[in-house]
Amino acid sequence: MKILNKKTLSDIQGVKVTSMDIHAPLLAVKAEPGQFIAVMAVEHGERIPLTIVDSIPGKGIITIIFQEVGLTTKLLGRLSVGDCLYSLVGPLGHPTQISNYGKVVLVGGGVGIAEIYPVAKAFKKAGNKVIIIIGARSKELLILEKELKAVSDELHIATDDGSYGKKGFVTELLQAVIARSKATKQSPSDDKILVYAVGPIPMMKSVSAVTKPAGIKTLVSLNALMVDATGMCGCCRVTVGNETKFSCVDGPDFDAHLVDWDELVKRSRIYIDKEKHICNLNKL
Repeated sequence: MKILNKKTLSDIQGVKVTSMDIHAPLLAVKAEPGQFIAVMAVEHGERIPLTIVDSIPGKGIITIIFQEVGLTTKLLGRLSVGDCLYSLVGPLGHPTQISNYGKVVLVGGGVGIAEIYPVAKAFKKAGNKVIIIIGARSKELLILEKELKAVSDELHIATDDGSYGKKGFVTELLQAVIARSKATKQSPSDDKILVYAVGPIPMMKSVSAVTKPAGIKTLVSLNALMVDATGMCGCCRVTVGNETKFSCVDGPDFDAHLVDWDELVKRSRIYIDKEKHICNLNKL
């Protein structure tokens, strides 16, 4: 589990996003789009879930991308090429259900942009027309633009401050794509469309609100809080269609129109006070 490569994708406005290539042969040969791993940076640290952004089975390499926001991601950020992670568990979760829908619109916000990349590649390989919409606060915080452009038929970009692409939100671009799709409809098969979204909870909730009235099937990859990540702790509970599900073993993909978004928002804030306490990294 040695770090083979490390690259800073963005480091501005207090946001640092890092990419790491890790030697993990057993994970690399089994990883599928949409799955994640549970990572421990050091022996006495916590476990956190991170999406498997890419894998090269023949070389035993997996790629993760993370933003340094909490204790563990900051510990990960301190590691260098040649260092080893204490523990990796995975692949976890169900892979994304890949098939030929005809047209797939993938929406990514923030670090969620990294999470749509492996799914976009798989949908493209399955013969879909792939439209990708990504958004961030500013141009400097956008990641993987070149990689996503290579696996999409269309790439649309939104920034909150208007420094790149369209000024506004990804949902505005999504509405435009849906409206254009309806206007150019030529046959019943043109109705086949799937929307897949990953990003901050408010963004995914807004995407669901846009697609639900239009009756467009929409999947979201939920980033619910996890501790054990194997279904034993129950921390990642989410209500989907009036049923209790665990994001780690039942997900992470769920039907966006069945998710209880208000409950998910509340649960995501359960430990916010504890997360604010200052930790001494040098003690770990």
